[in-house]
Amino acid sequence: MTSGVSDGIEPVLAALSTMQANVDRSQKSEAHEYLEKFQKSPEAWAKTHSLLSSPKTTSEAKLFAATTLKGKIIYDLDQLPRDSLTSLRDSVLTLLVSFREGPRPIRTQLCVCLANLAVQMLEWKEVLGQVGSTLGSSAGDCILEFLKILPEEVTEGRKISLTEEELMTRTKELLQDNAAQVMGLLIQYSRSSTTAASNPRLFECVSSWLREIPAADVVNSFLFDALINALSNEDSFDAAVDCLCTILRDTREVDESVEIIRAIYPRIVSLQPKIAQFAQSEDLEIYKGLTRIFAEAGEAWVVMIARFPADFRSLIESILECCGRDRDRDAIALTFLFWYEFKQIITLEIYKEARDQYAEIFGRLVDIMIKHLEYPNPDSANQGDLFDGDREQEERFREFRHQMGDVLKDCCEVITVTECLGKAFRLIQNWISTYGSQATSTSVPHWPELEAPLFSMRAMGRMVSPEESVVLRQVIPLIVQIPDHEKLRFQAIMALARYTDWTAQHPDFLQPQLNFVIAGFSHSSKEVVRAAALAFKFFGSDCRKLLESHVTELHPFYESVLDSLPPVSQEEITEGVACIISTQELSKIYDTFKLYCDPVIKRMMSRANEAKSAQDDSTRLAVADYLQLLTIFVQNIQPYVLPQQENPAVKYCQEILPVLSAIAENFTGSTPILERVCRCWRYMVLSYRTAILPLLPTLAQQLASGFENSRQGCFLWATDSVLREFAAGAEFVDAATSEAIYKFFEQQALAFLRIMNDLPPEDLPDVIEDFFRLLIDALIYYHQQLLLSPVCQHILSASLSALTLQQEPPLITTLHYLRDFLSYGTDHPNSSNLDGPDSQPLHNPPQIQQAVKQMVVLQGEQLVQRIMTGMMFNFPRDCLQDASGVLLALFEIMPQETAVWIKGTIGMLPEGSIRAGEADRLMNAVGMKVHGGDLRKVRVLLQDFTTSYRRRNVAPREGLGRLEATRFRFNG
Repeated sequence: MTSGVSDGIEPVLAALSTMQANVDRSQKSEAHEYLEKFQKSPEAWAKTHSLLSSPKTTSEAKLFAATTLKGKIIYDLDQLPRDSLTSLRDSVLTLLVSFREGPRPIRTQLCVCLANLAVQMLEWKEVLGQVGSTLGSSAGDCILEFLKILPEEVTEGRKISLTEEELMTRTKELLQDNAAQVMGLLIQYSRSSTTAASNPRLFECVSSWLREIPAADVVNSFLFDALINALSNEDSFDAAVDCLCTILRDTREVDESVEIIRAIYPRIVSLQPKIAQFAQSEDLEIYKGLTRIFAEAGEAWVVMIARFPADFRSLIESILECCGRDRDRDAIALTFLFWYEFKQIITLEIYKEARDQYAEIFGRLVDIMIKHLEYPNPDSANQGDLFDGDREQEERFREFRHQMGDVLKDCCEVITVTECLGKAFRLIQNWISTYGSQATSTSVPHWPELEAPLFSMRAMGRMVSPEESVVLRQVIPLIVQIPDHEKLRFQAIMALARYTDWTAQHPDFLQPQLNFVIAGFSHSSKEVVRAAALAFKFFGSDCRKLLESHVTELHPFYESVLDSLPPVSQEEITEGVACIISTQELSKIYDTFKLYCDPVIKRMMSRANEAKSAQDDSTRLAVADYLQLLTIFVQNIQPYVLPQQENPAVKYCQEILPVLSAIAENFTGSTPILERVCRCWRYMVLSYRTAILPLLPTLAQQLASGFENSRQGCFLWATDSVLREFAAGAEFVDAATSEAIYKFFEQQALAFLRIMNDLPPEDLPDVIEDFFRLLIDALIYYHQQLLLSPVCQHILSASLSALTLQQEPPLITTLHYLRDFLSYGTDHPNSSNLDGPDSQPLHNPPQIQQAVKQMVVLQGEQLVQRIMTGMMFNFPRDCLQDASGVLLALFEIMPQETAVWIKGTIGMLPEGSIRAGEADRLMNAVGMKVHGGDLRKVRVLLQDFTTSYRRRNVAPREGLGRLEATRFRFNG
């Protein structure tokens, strides 16, 4: 494979050198492009061997060559004559002999090469024997690495061009038939020396072969003794932990693994003394590894533990000890899944005995978790920076606390909420009795010991019933007296916010809490102010009936704090007052709505006048923020009004509609403002439904002109709400209104098509997404009018253009529309709106089916090209399922024509990009499935073909030619 080509490697070496050199970007880009083409070329077979064999090439170049060779064997083996594979195998073996001592990255790549060749060389039967004899007995690590890699590559065999039958046969030959031999080899190797028995490669190999070798065989052999002993060896510890955990996972079916568990359990428990030893160690990874063993044993045997609680007590004690001794809080997260699964099991009534026996364990777990919730003491004397400037560590700690909060919730389910809350309450009591008298306005001693139980109460709040009558009555009066320390005040307010449901049932406790929260708005800490706004939202929402009479006196407070809050807090406090307004008598709704919103409107208009001449975006963003506040009022103030009565909320909306229209007309270039205006209009429709009818003509006109002038998708989003609420058949909607709404929709569709004609889809991803979402609903509510309308053919053309995008959201929406559209070519389309009186699907009219088929006849070939091209080249991974669903839908309505279109598309692919005979095999298989009516198998065939093509051609190659998309045109 290497003769006569060594002179041809210079350009490759030069390109690799350029990639590593300090040169300009264009040179690197050119070198990168050259190397990509080289990797896919037939010449790479010989040149990679030359690079690997030459003593002059660097290790980096050799690694590149080995990686390239791996890709060639996986994807491009068809470039070689079949009778040359034996020579290729022998040359790879020779190279592996040369690199058996390393460097390890190159050796690993060559092992992967050989493993993939073994999978595809069906005629190579004595794989293990030949590899072992060629490498020799002195190449222990190399043989172990090959043995480790072989099962992994066989398992990944779907990326190799073999049929399912061939892959199954080859899996049996390489793995199942060799499992006993490999087991013997590994035992023999482990007994050969002390060094061999603690070699991490040995345990990596065992882990890999546990797919084929029963865990019981390993546990009952010398290998398991070596594995346990390796846990005392620093070099082999990690590999031994991985191997042991793999064995533990194999025992999850506890009824089938009773004997194995009995053999493993004493060996696992014997590790318990190491917990204290490793906890004092400086090597945190070793402590984490030990914790992982105990936690994974618990997860695997959780059902057995619930059945025989006394027998597994030592294991649970060990897991708890790992949690308690984890002073750096790095290992404890490994136990969280176990505690969750254990809780899930023992809270079942059948395992009540286990729950009773382990209640004390969960009580201790609560104590440990609350202790771990404490903020760390900083290394410096600066109490204002608890993490010494390490913001990443601070963020991890915040996230970690919420995970521990989930464990506390688990504990609540096992030992009751009252017991868990009581522990937090006693810690708060103890702190107050010990340090409360020492607290001043400038200093609060040992504040983390108070903050942690406050956080725990906040975390457990979701588990507490509004009827709880023991702890909260005692603890809430203490919380509202917490010293004025930033983190304590923040946590206290957040904790109160968790118990607003309870407060709604216990009105005597409302006023002190509300005073405490309102005082937080004047705190010097921004965090405390934000917490106060969030808490006020929950008090307003959950205690709205209790605060109904306070709505007028809360207005001056709302006005005084609104402008000093950040936007998110403005929204939260606004939601709180809006919920309170919603409880007012119908006769007071209009006046109260106006009382709160008029000042917001005034502020918004003032900022809008400033924004007209402002150079920066901050003023326009402020206008958008005020629009959001109006929307929140509209969302939450929804009075119940009889159909004949005037809705007072709609009356106020009618007053502010001209203001919103003026804002939209004056800021056609500001996306944030337009999105918020449309959002407000949308919620007017959703909140008040048919009561909004008097405003509908003006609203529709504004949505139409706004979309035409701004080309922003938010107007389509708002249009969608109108379409759904006033569709044919909706309650209290007459036929004339429904017909007018369809004409309004069609007007918006024509405007979209004109925009698509003027601009490429790359400039309109959001508009395309919103338009096709609108279309999906139009198909549901107006399928007959839409599918029989001339505009539908143009919409199908626009969808083809949209399929050239590479962004996931608009693509998925377009594909969903196409699947729904094509389903109307069948008897049973994807629409619940075609259900009859008994919820039985009605028959899809023949004229609708024929209309869809006629459109597909005209554009089906282009649609197949776009879908196939996207699946092979540029669709994001999450779009592939829907893309293949479109092909399936085409086969369901026009199977023969779709097969012809697919064949034509494949014929347009660049020469050499598919294997010889591959297209014929695919089309023959497709033809057989179509003839047999097994269309879902056709979908699988096409998915496999496009996935395989995409893997071999990671980036689109030159010469796409006729598969390039054409520009969408519309003259309407």
